[in-house]
Formats: sequence, structure tokens, C-alpha cells
Amino acid sequence: MDLQPVSINERVKAIDLMRGFALLGILIINMLAFHSPLSYIDPYKWFNGSLNEGIYMVIDIFIQASFYPLFAMLFGYGLAMQFMRAEARNRPFMPLAVKRLLILLLIGIIHAFLIWYGDILITYAIMGLLLISMIRLPSAWLMAFAAVIYTVPHLLLLGIMFLAVAVDPNTYVGYMEIESSIQSYQSGSFAEIFSQRLADWTYSNNLVNYIVLIATILPFLMVGAAAAKWRLIERTQEKRKLWLVLAIVPLTVGLLLKSAPFLFESNYAFVYLQDIFGGPLVAIGYAALIALLAQNAFMQKLLSPLAKVGRMSLTTYITQSVLATLIFYSYGFGLYGQVDLLTGTLIALGIFIGQVIFAELWFEKFQRGPLEIIWRNWTYGNKFEKTNNSKL
Repeated sequence: MDLQPVSINERVKAIDLMRGFALLGILIINMLAFHSPLSYIDPYKWFNGSLNEGIYMVIDIFIQASFYPLFAMLFGYGLAMQFMRAEARNRPFMPLAVKRLLILLLIGIIHAFLIWYGDILITYAIMGLLLISMIRLPSAWLMAFAAVIYTVPHLLLLGIMFLAVAVDPNTYVGYMEIESSIQSYQSGSFAEIFSQRLADWTYSNNLVNYIVLIATILPFLMVGAAAAKWRLIERTQEKRKLWLVLAIVPLTVGLLLKSAPFLFESNYAFVYLQDIFGGPLVAIGYAALIALLAQNAFMQKLLSPLAKVGRMSLTTYITQSVLATLIFYSYGFGLYGQVDLLTGTLIALGIFIGQVIFAELWFEKFQRGPLEIIWRNWTYGNKFEKTNNSKL
């Protein structure tokens, strides 16, 4: 018998709520790259003016590098849940998991090269394939290996960066790349945009960067998988003291680390400290706060629109890119490089509010998001389309 997709009754509402919250933060930080050549600028100097500087400080401390770790941990949590569900029902996990991740990889390739270069789905699919190869390890082992894989290379790189800063504190600024990005995205043809998109993706995903990316994203998935095996989110009420500690300590320490570029100096070493060590701690704090809030029936009902966006996370993520590139690229309104941080952030909030409304209307009729239906039908077969997707 084939492993079936998760039914609505089996969903954990706190997880959907975390996903929805993460997608809001991801959109706000991604919006900087949608409307500006973020890969090649020094954002501490690019977004000048007191208003822009204030907005960037808030985004940098509370959002930057704190939402993709949360989403990655939830991705690992979900994979481990599927594994445990398959084991409990004595059904095969690996073939369907590989198929599902390969389909996600295909969606990521389409997204990265035809919509937006900042895609994360390719990385999630590859890291997911690595995770399922070790999914049978005990939770403690997964957590320990994740700690080693993450801390050893990043502490080494951080030390090298602080030594390098003593020689040259200047952050790299790619003036030619900035000019090329603005020209291509603002007024270029689709072919020129494709070429620029490919160049931007290659710049961020070269061999060295990707090795660092593996040491960053894979441990988050492993932590999520370990947490799922312990069923930490499902046992929030039972583990309330633990969640309270996770809500206070990592969040406090993380916010202090994330303030480092503003408290000391905005060189690349302090930015690395902020992103790599402060960001994940804040993510854990956010997850803990949401897990605790989800135990309250009133808060759960109040935040249910956010949870519905989380239920269609793939659709939400892809449509954010589609809408933003239509606004900023030449085949849409061509506003790339022409908006400030306040305008860009308001656009992000406007898009997300639209997605919340869409999710509310969509789930009146269907149980899954549009792309989720396609993803699951390709994975499990069309025989589940009527029974699991539509409420009619």
C-alpha cells in the first residue's frame, strides 16, 4: 500500500502557524532583493536617510537571517513527521520521499531560472535528500551532528573574518554588478533578465558558497527532524517549561548578537556573527513564542488566517516571487531600483495581506493550496485528487 498524504485532521496547527509567520518574514527580507541589487551592495550605506536607516535596523535585527532558519527547521520537522508516520503504518518512506523532493527540486529550478534568482527550494530539496539518508538516526545523534556541522566551520570562518577585518574592514561592493542589475531588471528584455538572473544565481551559489550553505541549511533540517522525533511541538503543553526557556534565552541572546553591527561596527565579520549565530537563536525564540501562543484557543483562532497561509506554504512562497517580479521587473511595472525601504516594505505587507485573503477564500473550497495539490498529485498519484483536495 502506498503512503498517503497527510489529512487535515492530522495537521499540527502550531506548525502551520509557524510556517505562515516565517513566510511573512521571508517576504519582508526578500523584498530588499526584489527591488534592489542586494547581493552587491553594502546595505548599511545603500539605504541612507534616517527613515530608511531606521527601517533597515528593525529589519536587520528582527527579521534578517531569522526566518529562513525557522522555515528550514520546519521543513526538517515535516520530513521526520512523514517518516514516523510511514514507520507507524509499516509503509515505505524512502521512495516517495525521494520522489517528492525531486519534484520540489524541479519546481525550484523553474523558480530560480524563470522567476527569481533567490530561490531556496533547490537547496531545501538537496538538503532534504541528505537528511532522509540519516533520518533513522536517534534524535540525540541528529542534534549532536547538527551542532558539529554548524558550529565548527562557522566559528572557523568567523575567526578568519575578524582577522581579515583587521587588514581590510571594507565590505565588498560590486559597482559594475549593481549597474548591470538595475539596467537588466528595470528595462531589459526577458532574455537580458534571464541572463542577469543566471549571473545572480551563480554568484550566490558558487562552489565555495554552496559548501557554506550545506553547513548552514542541513543542520537546521537536522535540528527540525530531531525535534519532530521528540514531538516537541505536539507536546508543547507537557514541555511548557522548556518552551518558556526557549522563548526567553535564545531570543534575548540572539537579539543581542543581531545588534552587533549597530553596537560595534557594520563590517562583514560582525554581520556574519549577527546572521550565522544571532539569526538562528532568534528563530528558535520565535518558534517557542508561537508554540506557546498556539496553546491558547483564542490566540489560535485569532491567528488562524496566518496558519492558512502556512498550510499553502509552497504556493505562498512562489506567488510572492511572481507578484514581486511583476512589480519590479521590466515585463511588469519596471520599478526595480526606484523604491525606498519604506515603500518596499509596504508593498511586501500589501502582498502578504492579499495572500491571507486568498488563502481564506481558497480553503473555503479546497483542503490544499494550488501548488500543494499539484505537488502531492505528482507524488502520490491523481487517485487522491478528489478525496483529499476538494471539500465538495
